Amino acid sequence: MRTSNPIFSRWGAARDAGPADAYAHRPVGATVGGPPTEDYATNPYAPGADTSPRTDGTAVTMDDVIVRTGTTLGTVALAAVLSWLALPVDEANIGRSYGIAMGAALVAFVLSMVQAFKRTPSPALILGYAAFEGVFLGVLSSTISTYIAPGVVVQAVLGTFAVSAGVLVAYRMRWIRVTQRFTGFVAAAATGFLLLLVADLLFSAFGAGNGLGFNSGGLGILFGVIGILLGAAFLALDFKQVEDAVAYGAPREEAWLAAFGLTMTLVWIYLEVLRVLTIFNSDN
Repeated sequence: MRTSNPIFSRWGAARDAGPADAYAHRPVGATVGGPPTEDYATNPYAPGADTSPRTDGTAVTMDDVIVRTGTTLGTVALAAVLSWLALPVDEANIGRSYGIAMGAALVAFVLSMVQAFKRTPSPALILGYAAFEGVFLGVLSSTISTYIAPGVVVQAVLGTFAVSAGVLVAYRMRWIRVTQRFTGFVAAAATGFLLLLVADLLFSAFGAGNGLGFNSGGLGILFGVIGILLGAAFLALDFKQVEDAVAYGAPREEAWLAAFGLTMTLVWIYLEVLRVLTIFNSDN
């Protein structure tokens, strides 16, 4: 079974060939970096026919994941701050800034799709995605802060950290158990959420005004909260993949895929938190 995160699905692909469930739950008390107590039939990350983890220093570690994730998120943050400062959204420049932001979003999407279908991670693609995503987030955040809800961006950043920390604690305490049923439920819920989002965009594009109403009022807040919960579920799946990769001795380059997947999930959570706070502040 593969994770719902489109980036981490590349990790799960190798595991699907084995007869055992790639998401067999590790019991409470299992430690990161040690062999899980419920092993796969074979180690999906082991080189060649050897089913033991790598011991030659080429295996991924938690420090590798933390460093790569920090680098990728730092690139997003730096690009967002620079675009906020260099691309003003005042009346004289707002058209140009919007155009650059939409172009950056399109480039970020293309880069993410290229990386998602590559068999190996490319740091250049991942950092390029992060930079262009940051430009888009910077202009969007500046626009909302300037014209709709001043101060909401800081609240959204703090909210994103709070959600992430909460999920991490819940996962480490095993309050969240990433099982086959959990993964299937998240996949189904995410599919429905995205279909509703596409329908809302289509209705808005073809003259239905506020679309399906997901961008204002109580319905908009509810839709945003559901999006945050889905982002939290994706984050739990990401943590599970990182834990398994370290435990089974995945190659060190996989740390870049971990960084990529975690960054995409955190951007999702930030956007949904920003949506909820913007609607709430604008309604008040």
